[in-house]
Amino acid sequence: MEISEIIAVNLKRLREERNLSLGQLAELAGVSKVMLSQLEKGTSNPTINTVWKITGALKLPYTSLLDLPESEVVHVKKKDIHDLEEDKYHIFSYYAKDANRPFELYQIEMDTGCIHESIGHSSDSSEYIMVIDGKMELEVNGKTYVLEPDDGFCFEAATPHIYRNISDKKVKLFLMIYYTA
Repeated sequence: MEISEIIAVNLKRLREERNLSLGQLAELAGVSKVMLSQLEKGTSNPTINTVWKITGALKLPYTSLLDLPESEVVHVKKKDIHDLEEDKYHIFSYYAKDANRPFELYQIEMDTGCIHESIGHSSDSSEYIMVIDGKMELEVNGKTYVLEPDDGFCFEAATPHIYRNISDKKVKLFLMIYYTA
């Protein structure tokens, strides 16, 4: 794929994700609407300064216009993920946060008797969990909640919290940390 095609695809996607018209982005970036239109059509190559202006206006890294677009289809196999293990607590990272993804998605497995204490995560983030198998306790802000299969829970991720496996088998859950800033 030619660089003009990569920039065209990325620029249009990023502009539309932010619900900006060509005119609005042109005003924010200090670039002409005609230039932006040509870039989105792939009929022009921008200068380095133009790329800086556009990515600055979108509040994105410089490379966000130049990177090959991620495939529309991403197939992640658990067997290909190296888990991090800490005292009966296993975490499998399926999707990491990046410029186009404001969240992280994990599968957590807690062996019998597992107690995992978290000091909390980044401020301006929320933690979402959904229990798939087993029974667990979640302690947040000094209050304890019992979660069973198909139960979900959301809380401010910066808050210290404790996960406890209270069943006689492995607990499996999905964990998503969503970043608002």
